[in-house]
Amino acid sequence: MFIRSDIPKLKQDLTIQTHLLGHDLTLKTRWGVFSPRSIDDGTLLLMKYLKVSEADKCLDLGCGYGPIGLAVAKSCLKGEVHMVDKDFVAVELSNANAKLNNINNAKAYLSDAFLSVNKTEYFDQVISNVPAKVGREQLSIILYDAFDALKPGGKITFVTINGLRHFIKDNFKSVFGNYKKLKQGQKYTLHQAIKSE
Repeated sequence: MFIRSDIPKLKQDLTIQTHLLGHDLTLKTRWGVFSPRSIDDGTLLLMKYLKVSEADKCLDLGCGYGPIGLAVAKSCLKGEVHMVDKDFVAVELSNANAKLNNINNAKAYLSDAFLSVNKTEYFDQVISNVPAKVGREQLSIILYDAFDALKPGGKITFVTINGLRHFIKDNFKSVFGNYKKLKQGQKYTLHQAIKSE
């Protein structure tokens, strides 16, 4: 239990020093966003196996305070990264963290999944650490929107809790016609599909 005198300290941003995709990042976070104290295990698994080309155009879906999108942006210096979240605090933190790490090819903006993305056959990759409590209806909407947003040959890579792995596998196959399990850990599974050319 916290007392009143603890509150000013709790309102201050937290700082995470991390190393993702071969890049050092300093990230400001705060209470109320996902995994504010440290990079979560799902993101760490994703970062271990994700491959990014230097000219990729990527979308980080549900960016939080930006660890995935900003690490990807540092790996695709000739490309660009769109980071979207429906939480305005997450968007604010992502943009602040881009500035803090001198990253100029990533921008965060408010969007409920793809609602404000408005891009067709634009992205080389759509990447997400999918929240465990996202509904099956919302996931279906996201997958069809991701299909439309990806260029032919583009990849979708999701990390989810293991409990969603069969649902993701079935739906990747249904929407994209293919599915590859990149890695399954103790709690998380890394999924990928490719939009056929």
